[in-house]
Formats: sequence, C-alpha cells, structure tokens
Amino acid sequence: MIYWRIFLAFFIPNILGYGGGPASIPLVEHEVVGKYGWMTTQEFSEVVAIGNSLPGPIATKMAGYIGYTEGGILGSFIAMFATIAPTLILMIGMMAILLKYKDSPEVKNLTKFIRPIIAVLLGFMTIQFAQESVIGLGMWSSIILIAASVLLLVKFKVHPAFVILLALIYGAITG
Repeated sequence: MIYWRIFLAFFIPNILGYGGGPASIPLVEHEVVGKYGWMTTQEFSEVVAIGNSLPGPIATKMAGYIGYTEGGILGSFIAMFATIAPTLILMIGMMAILLKYKDSPEVKNLTKFIRPIIAVLLGFMTIQFAQESVIGLGMWSSIILIAASVLLLVKFKVHPAFVILLALIYGAITG
C-alpha cells in the first residue's frame, strides 16, 4: 500500500504542476506533509534546499529522496517514475498524433513556420554563448575554440561529442 501512496503522492502533483519542479513543489508538499504526514514542513524545506543545491531537476531529486525514506530503493524508483510519468505519457501521446498526421499539409506547413523560429532562437543562443565565452575565457581563447570547433565539425567531420571532449581538455589545460 505504501508504494501506491508514493506513486500517487508524486504522480498527481506532476500532472497538475505544469512547468516542472518549481511549479510542482507546493503540490508535492501538500501530499507529503499535509496528506500523508511523511515529513514536517521543516524537513520538507530541508529536502527542497538540498535538492536545489545539487545539479539537475529538483522534482526527481526530491522524489528519489522522499521515496527512499518511505519505501527504500523500490520506493525511490516508484517516486521518480511517478514524477516523470505524466510528461512521458504526454510525449508518447503527442508523438502518436504527430506520426499519424505527419504527411498532412497542415503539419508540413506548420514545420515551415517553426524552422525559421528555431534557427533564430539557436542563433541568439549561440551569440549569448559566444559573449559569455569572451567574458569568461577571454577573446583569444574563445576565438581558438570557435575556429577549432568549426574546422573539426565542418572540414574533418568529427563527431560533436569528440569536439566537446577536446574543448573540455583544452579548458582543463589552459585553466
């Protein structure tokens, strides 16, 4: 019965809490503190604080910890699955719809409008990354990294993962 409660305590808030972790935190608190009484408000706030201090999505970290304290390793797994299940179900449903109508003229026209928007967003993001790189690394290191990356990707067709690895090594060497 505890595993079913753990599932519900994280599944329901993540259906209702659109936007991910921060939006669902009050809903999870209602379930964990108010409904089931697994923690006090103070303990829950400490879990949120610890979750915020670690990298990655807060919702899954909270779910893993609370699920573990209530149901061990299986409880942790169930809580994390319940946290991502609403998004997973929605993605699978949307993919089924998209695949069903992928050849329709409406969907093809929609992708014609979306591609330029994505290109502009990626371009803007690239400019921001370049500016941050110049601020953090300096002009010359940024130019070397950008030129070497373009050369490796375009001319030598090196896989992007290896280019990223080489950039990390360059950053480790140059400090």
